[in-house]
Amino acid sequence: MTSNSADRPNARAWANVSGEAILRNYDTIQAITGVQVMAVVKADAYGHGVNFVAPLLRAHGVTWLGVALPREALELRAAGDRGKLLCWLSTPGDPDLAACVEADIDLSVSSSRELDEIAVAARSLGKRANIHVKIDTGLNRNGLPTGELGQIIPELTTLAADGVIGVRGVWSHLASADHVDPVIAHESVSAQRSVFMLALSDLASAGIEPEVIHLANTAGALWHPDSRFNLVRVGIGVYGLSPNVVRANSAELNLVPAMTLVARLSSVKSVAAGAGVSYLHTWISGRDSQLGLVPVGYGDGIPRSASNRVAVSAAGELMAQVGTIAMDQFVIDTTDCAAGISAGSEVYLFGSGEHGELTADQWGELSGSIGYEIVTRLGSRIPRVHM
Repeated sequence: MTSNSADRPNARAWANVSGEAILRNYDTIQAITGVQVMAVVKADAYGHGVNFVAPLLRAHGVTWLGVALPREALELRAAGDRGKLLCWLSTPGDPDLAACVEADIDLSVSSSRELDEIAVAARSLGKRANIHVKIDTGLNRNGLPTGELGQIIPELTTLAADGVIGVRGVWSHLASADHVDPVIAHESVSAQRSVFMLALSDLASAGIEPEVIHLANTAGALWHPDSRFNLVRVGIGVYGLSPNVVRANSAELNLVPAMTLVARLSSVKSVAAGAGVSYLHTWISGRDSQLGLVPVGYGDGIPRSASNRVAVSAAGELMAQVGTIAMDQFVIDTTDCAAGISAGSEVYLFGSGEHGELTADQWGELSGSIGYEIVTRLGSRIPRVHM
C-alpha cells in the first residue's frame, strides 16, 4: 500500500498505520475463536483512521463492524459502507437515531426509552429497524437490567409482530475478562455468562431467537472460549494491542501493533551538569549532557503523566525522556547515543518494537494508563500514514 502523506520526510511527526498488521491481527483472532468477528472501529478506528480501516476490513470479507455513536455509523454510510453495522450508544432525543434506521444501521437497545425512540423512527419511515438487545450482566454501565427484561419483552414481541423492529442480536459486555489473575477473570466471566444465559432463555420463551449472540470482547475472544457464542466483538486486538499487557503482551498473543509514531528532532543541544530541564525542573542533568527536542506533546495526545518514565528509540537505541512533557514538545537525553543524532533525525516513540521502540502498551503501563488510551488520544495534528 502507498502512503497517503504528501511529504512525510518534512513532517514534524506522523503515525504509520500498517494495513497488513491489521488484517493479520484480524485473521489471528478469527482463527482462535472460530466464529464471526465484529471489528470495532469506533473513535476513528481507535485512532488509526476509520476511512482507511473500515474499507480495508470490508475488502477482507469482514461482515460486521461496530461503532459507539450514531454519528460514527452515519459517517461510515456516507463514505460508502453498506455492510452490517452496529451502533450502541445514544442519548435521549438523538436526531441521528432516525437517520440510522433510514440507513439500515443496527441499533442497540438498553432501555425502554431507546426502544420507544427507535420504534417511533421506524414507524415514521415505514421501515423495520434491526436492534440488538443489550443485557446488563454485571458491568453496571449500559444495558438492560435483568429485572426489567420481563417488562420489555411484551413490547419487543408486539413490535416484532408488527414489523416495526427485528431483534437481530442479543448481547452484553464483559467487566473483567482481562483481569491479570486468570482465576478472577474466569469467575467474573462465568458469573456474567450465567446471567446472560438466563436472559437468552427468557427471550427464547417469548419466541425471540436472534441471528447473532455476542458477549465477548477482545479479552473474552482470546481467553474465554465459553464467552464466544456465534459472534465476538474485537476492538483493541485488531490494532495489535493487548487487553492486559501484564497478563500477555502483543508478541505473546501473536498480534502486531499496527501504529508506529515517528517524530523528527527539532534540535539537539548541550547543557552543563546541574541544568534543569522543562517545567519545574523535574529532571536535573547529573553530567554534561546532550539533549534532543521532540516536537510533540500533550497537545498531540502524548500523556503528560509519562514524564520522566518513558523512552524513545533513535538509531536503534533507547533514550530516556527527561523533564516534564509540555503541550507541544518534550526532551530526550541523547548523551549516550553512539550513532550520533542531530536536528532532523527520526525517533520512534512507540510501535511494534521493530526499531527498538517501546509499544503503546508499554507507554500506557508506564504512564499509569493503558495502550488503548495511548493510540486513541493521538490528536489530529499527527497525520496518519496508511501503508
